Amino acid sequence: MTSAFALPKQPPTPATEPRLKPDAALQTLDLSKDYGDGMGLMTELDLVIGTGELVMLVGPNGAGKSTFLGLAAGMLEPTNGWAFIAGSPAGTVHARAALSYLPDNPVLYDDLSLGEHIEYIARLHKTVDWQDYADDLVDMFGLGDRIDDLPSRFSRGLKQKTGLILGLIRPFTVMLVDEPFVGLDTPGQETLVEIMSDVVAQGATIICSTHQLDLVPSATRCVGLRDGELAYDGPATAAKIRELVGGE
Repeated sequence: MTSAFALPKQPPTPATEPRLKPDAALQTLDLSKDYGDGMGLMTELDLVIGTGELVMLVGPNGAGKSTFLGLAAGMLEPTNGWAFIAGSPAGTVHARAALSYLPDNPVLYDDLSLGEHIEYIARLHKTVDWQDYADDLVDMFGLGDRIDDLPSRFSRGLKQKTGLILGLIRPFTVMLVDEPFVGLDTPGQETLVEIMSDVVAQGATIICSTHQLDLVPSATRCVGLRDGELAYDGPATAAKIRELVGGE
């Protein structure tokens, strides 16, 4: 009789997979996600992203950028392969502890003010001396006069700023960010570029899905996707980014 029970697939280790680099901030091995409709991350993607890198993830709509970030965050189950965050399989407790993931639509509570959101996330993740840091972030994003308001009622741009503050207030060594510049005003965009540069200078790694050219001088690398396939992996230049997004 054939049993329907199957043990969970075990992730590779350095002893079983010589390509695995435990010191990498983010690594993928043969990673793919097939939604069955020709969409997703169709390639078996092998990437190694080191500590202190600021990587621009670039491509047209439907290229697989959000799928890649969801797989790396452990929010999606891969069809094949593995993603690792700080040496641990994506989605595990150790990987989640090292990771701050900001999706393109921030998840906010209907009944918590901006200040209450910040305090909740900071205390949940045991952020040390978070109050002064929170005040600085709120001031930098120009939300000082909205601290008692409900972000669930904010505009798209203010919700984006709120999500960024919440992603930055918790400890992390790797940050995954999906289209954070969308909806931001010019001062907000400039603030975000400055903060990302500072975070990377302090040793964290950021993988940011964007074609915001203002980020190019700070980026250490560009990874381009097209039709779910790896199209480019190299230096970030304005010309290359325009090419990867189809001339936008």
